[in-house]
Amino acid sequence: MHIIQKPCLSLAALTLLGLGALPAHAKPPVVVADIPIVGAMIGQVMGDLGAPVVLMEAGGDPHDYQMRPSQARALNGADMLVWVGPALSPWLSHAAQGLKPQDSLALLALPGTHTRDFGAADGDHDHDHDHDHDHDHDHDHDHDHDHQGGDSGHDGHDHSGKDPHAWLDPANGAAWLDAIADALAERDPDNAATYRDNAAKGVAEIKAADADNMARLAPFKDSRFVVFHDAYGYFTEHYGLQPAIAVSLGDASAPSAARLKQIRDEIAGQNAACAFPEANHDARLLAAATEGTDIRQGAALAPEGKPSEGPLSYPQFLRDMGGAIADCLGQK
Repeated sequence: MHIIQKPCLSLAALTLLGLGALPAHAKPPVVVADIPIVGAMIGQVMGDLGAPVVLMEAGGDPHDYQMRPSQARALNGADMLVWVGPALSPWLSHAAQGLKPQDSLALLALPGTHTRDFGAADGDHDHDHDHDHDHDHDHDHDHDHDHQGGDSGHDGHDHSGKDPHAWLDPANGAAWLDAIADALAERDPDNAATYRDNAAKGVAEIKAADADNMARLAPFKDSRFVVFHDAYGYFTEHYGLQPAIAVSLGDASAPSAARLKQIRDEIAGQNAACAFPEANHDARLLAAATEGTDIRQGAALAPEGKPSEGPLSYPQFLRDMGGAIADCLGQK
């Protein structure tokens, strides 16, 4: 009696025969970010699925940056560009114009993003920061802010129009995480659930960091402090702090002698307690502006994200900025 054995087909053979083929998953998209903090948001949403290419190194100046040829090639080979927008990164405008609308996500122009004008006093905006993350606000997204020149009387640099540093409002950061997740999910539906789950976890972390900052900064509602340039309005507005005294009213301009004298007068007249250098600017200019005063110097701030040994985290970025300001203002 002969036992007839049925042939055992390998998994590869079954796949070739169309029997038991495993579902094919598309590779996650290649994403490019303009600045480190946007890269951190993308990284939070992508998680283990991938990491974005960040064009501007941490500590760089987003208003006056030139891409290297390798970075231009990376942008040309990317599936998606996520950036704040031309108001912050004019050097990306030409490249972005060559992309299809679905391949470019300009965060500042997203519906629901809270925007403010340069020079607006903090508290001038009727913006409800209840952190319910609904953002049903109709803001005017007229981004005509030119960071490349012009004489507006502020050290030869036009600093009018919309302030592009909107990620310094945690409510915007939370909304942007969801928008990034939606954009990635549309392009990569196989991993849509992962993107949205990562974004939800990120939003929870942002709310926790925001609550910690609210508690730490609450005692300093009336304190004045000095920063290098006018980039912190969203942060001070959100936390109910007094507007920071900016040494340079232009993002890429050195302050004039008249401006330095004006800063010293403001420090004395408003009893400013702390001055914060900035990671991507010459600390000697801040020292010149505060010369002859008894103001304390705090830790260097980096509004676009500073170099670190590990991956940059947006919630930790918020904690670090709030902590640096609170630590200096709290000294006696």
